[in-house]
Amino acid sequence: MNKKADFDMAKVLDVDTDWWRGAVIYQIYPRSYQDSNGDGVGDLLGIVQRLPHIASLGVDAIWISPFFTSPMKDFGYDVSNYCDVDPMFGSLADFDALVETAHELGLRVMIDLVLSHTSDQHAWFAQSHQDRTNDKADWYVWSDPKPDGTAPNNWLSIFGGPAWTWEPRREQYYLHNFLSTQPDLNFHNPDVQDALLDVTRFWLDRGVDGFRLDTINFYYADKDLRDNPALPPERRNANIAPSVNPYNHQEHLYSKNQPENLEFLARFRALLEEYPGAAAVGEVGDAQRGLELLGQYTAGTTGVQMCYAFEFLAKDPLTAERVAQVFAEVDTVAADGWACWAFSNHDVMRHITRWDLTPAAARAYATLILCLRGSVCLYQGEELGLPEADVAFEDLQDPYGIEFWPEFKGRDGCRTPMVWEPSNQTGGFTSGNPWLPVSSDHLNRSVAAQEDDPGALLHHYRRAIAFRRTHPALVKGTHGGVSADGSVVSFTRTLGDQTLYCAFNLSDAPATHALPDGSWATVGSELGSTAPGPDGHLHLGPWQVALSLKT
Repeated sequence: MNKKADFDMAKVLDVDTDWWRGAVIYQIYPRSYQDSNGDGVGDLLGIVQRLPHIASLGVDAIWISPFFTSPMKDFGYDVSNYCDVDPMFGSLADFDALVETAHELGLRVMIDLVLSHTSDQHAWFAQSHQDRTNDKADWYVWSDPKPDGTAPNNWLSIFGGPAWTWEPRREQYYLHNFLSTQPDLNFHNPDVQDALLDVTRFWLDRGVDGFRLDTINFYYADKDLRDNPALPPERRNANIAPSVNPYNHQEHLYSKNQPENLEFLARFRALLEEYPGAAAVGEVGDAQRGLELLGQYTAGTTGVQMCYAFEFLAKDPLTAERVAQVFAEVDTVAADGWACWAFSNHDVMRHITRWDLTPAAARAYATLILCLRGSVCLYQGEELGLPEADVAFEDLQDPYGIEFWPEFKGRDGCRTPMVWEPSNQTGGFTSGNPWLPVSSDHLNRSVAAQEDDPGALLHHYRRAIAFRRTHPALVKGTHGGVSADGSVVSFTRTLGDQTLYCAFNLSDAPATHALPDGSWATVGSELGSTAPGPDGHLHLGPWQVALSLKT
């Protein structure tokens, strides 16, 4: 492929360079989406087979979790070759077919770039760890031990234990914020930045429309490797790591979130600007400063276009008060930025289980996320209302869950295979033995079963996405103050002469809520939207929404 061919494909999509603003992005975890060859692991050609389903939802883009060459110690988030496809997922030709098919269906393609660290089997690290004088010696974060031989500082790994591992050939420690097999790159070295930008260009030239940037705030470590201070117990939360993980006991002032990151993001954004319409969404992993960093990284035109923090991926119930609180903070620390909201992804318990949602509640939350200001990521199976799967210890694959079992069961429960039809024990995912067991509780929620049920959640997601697309104020509009009135969260969305008033009863009890002054027409009846009563107030049943268009 060449750049000209990519731009021709962009024309087919009628490129709107601002397409990402308000986009709905569907996340695919490739190991678990569709297996095309019977080996029990999903692959790129399997995704190609299922793209019509994704297009039928009405989403704007797909985000594919890593499919690069990898020893799979962290299931693709440990990359050993950034510019090739791992054989278990297929080939570069398969990826080209995926991009071409997606574009024909009107879907943009975003891929997951893991830039903060590589696998210890990457050629760069294979050279770097040999000695202190080779050409890649400074490509990773290395440090001498303290005089007593212990690690350079107190930094901890998210996956448990210290964030440092000893390399006897160099007689130094190397940094890893995750597994010891995932050494951290040294972004203070401009050669490292150049190499990673070359990787980015490789995929842009291959036709991708953008990137999801894994752990975007982990790129830099403090040059002086200062100790992280202790975090008082009252400030700890489990948004990023489970409560049993001592990682929560530190305030990560120096192991991540460094100010130099803005300089690299400016270089990254400048490269994106060479490819009209290319965009990126960053994952901000920080329990205390997530929204603040979101604001920093997406303000203006020198950072990434959008970021997501973990506020709506947290275990805390998403009440009206909580939604209002999050948006009040966004308006304070990220007013000039752009958020990308998600309720579920491949790293957290599925929100149907996390918040113990009834079918009515699932519909209300689906409508809510598609009305909020920001872009949206939907995780595969979310449109089916899949709950968290219960994976037995002997079936666990995730090293994170194995480390902290049984208090934390890891991420396998949200990564089990997609269910396409209920006629066999693998849900149509594979003809072989699936890499994770298919939950029997998922089979009756399969795509085929829901297609035949007009009242199924799958159809509600389609209607909610269609409603969003037909109301530009919901896509790119501003919002009026998000406020909580008991169990009702409400806000306005405005673009040009279109204003929508959105109210959601986030409880299983009825609620009454006053419409703002003005003339309003009820819209969204297909989503269960209710009209005001004779008294002019909204009388909302449990988990009911009210969507009103200003006239």
